[in-house]
Amino acid sequence: MWTKPILLNKESGVWSDNIIIYDVEKKEVATQWSNKHQGGWKPQFTQDGKFMAKNFNNKEIHFYDTTTNMDIKKPSYKFRLQDSSATFQNFQLSPGLNPAVAVFIPEKSGKPAQVLIYNIPSFNQPICTKSFFKAEKCQLKWNALGTALLALASTDHDTSNKSYYGETNLYLLGIAGSYERIDLKREGPIHDITWSPSAREFAVSYGYMPSETTFFDARGNAIHSLPTAPRNTILYSPHGRFVLVAGFGNLQGTVDVYDRQDKFSKVCTFEASNTSVCEWSPCGRFILTATTSPRLRVDNGLKIWHASGKLVYCKDYAELFSISWKPQPIEKFPPLRQLEACPEPQQSAKDFLAKKAALGGNGGVKKAGAYRPPHARNSGAASTATSLYQKELQGGSSPAPSGTFVPGAGARRVVPGAAPAPAPKESKTAAKNRKKREAKKAASGTPEVEAPKETPKEGVAGVIGGVVSLEEKKIRSLLKKLRAIETLKMKQAQGEPLEDTQVSKINKEDDIRKELSELGWAE
Repeated sequence: MWTKPILLNKESGVWSDNIIIYDVEKKEVATQWSNKHQGGWKPQFTQDGKFMAKNFNNKEIHFYDTTTNMDIKKPSYKFRLQDSSATFQNFQLSPGLNPAVAVFIPEKSGKPAQVLIYNIPSFNQPICTKSFFKAEKCQLKWNALGTALLALASTDHDTSNKSYYGETNLYLLGIAGSYERIDLKREGPIHDITWSPSAREFAVSYGYMPSETTFFDARGNAIHSLPTAPRNTILYSPHGRFVLVAGFGNLQGTVDVYDRQDKFSKVCTFEASNTSVCEWSPCGRFILTATTSPRLRVDNGLKIWHASGKLVYCKDYAELFSISWKPQPIEKFPPLRQLEACPEPQQSAKDFLAKKAALGGNGGVKKAGAYRPPHARNSGAASTATSLYQKELQGGSSPAPSGTFVPGAGARRVVPGAAPAPAPKESKTAAKNRKKREAKKAASGTPEVEAPKETPKEGVAGVIGGVVSLEEKKIRSLLKKLRAIETLKMKQAQGEPLEDTQVSKINKEDDIRKELSELGWAE
């Protein structure tokens, strides 16, 4: 048990013993020690409970014989790395009658990562060694007999930039010294690995979503693959009869149950959204799903499902921190020959299902629709916009009313060098009004004054193809300067004081006129 450490002496830096090991049979404290960090503090025990292993500064593993010595300062055996400068990241004890320990050393300074397997307590020579690169972390999983180990090596960064989740590789190691890399036929991360309780096969969920779940024999040969689906969790029932494949975490929580002994036929599918804990019961007939805090601080509670997919019990909690089945020996429950009928659901399950049915079967989740801004809600604006959009799809863009500003509709685009666009056709109403104006002017006898046409000055570069030439631009700029000079000269004549920069502009008048004459401009 881990408790929050307390600083007993600030000067000497002594902390309280916050890790306590209890002897359940004797009902007393077996040993205790101090560990300030909450990560990596858990000790490990062999299957028979004879040895307890404890990490010591990631350089040593201390083993204690629980039958004779539990003095934390006097370990029965010590495992030390041969390289004194190296540190291991994690270790895992194997089950079985002859326990072994697997140790993972991450890559460092160009040296490859290593997984070493030693028999306990013979630490002189490893019985299996595997070195590989691209391994910053490694998950170690033994089979039930302790004869084979799965090592899931991973990195946080993918050097090929193909995956956001880094790179993952799976290796199979045996206590006889054999090892091999498991080749997966799809690219992407490995989501989950698990051994069958029979120790004769294991399953891997891998690949980009929707992922693929493949089953391998003890030698690493693929024997069956399930259809691709958004799944990331695999759980065998205690006897290995059923396999649960689910999508939890950021997935919807769909759970599939397959019968392993009936050629992987699907037994059922049900939804268990927001699940953070999922376990098979020791008898292999029921499935526990729960939502716990702090993973989620709302909708905390538990649900118990029959293996046929029917809900039999549920209970809500304001805050649920941890939950699990009571450990019981598997020998107490004989293997299932066939799945029994689902028992009568408890009243809590009936109430939950009735409430779900009343809410439309979606658990009260409101169906998402088209977004409407706040000012358009509870009004007809949204329906009008929808109808206009539908009209636009059916018959092109709808014309805007006369005098209405259309956002984004600017002036007609003019392409340099292209022929001018044809003038818009005059409507009947506009033609009728024009004729009335002409008739009124003719009746009054007032001749229509024709606007004087501008005659281009001789020698001035004209507009060619709708584009102003460089000479024309230069002339316009110089004429603008001349007008500014004339304004300054008038101010000077009126006696207004001028700045030095303004006087220098007046002095440049002759140069500007000379440049204009060179460009062919004449007054």
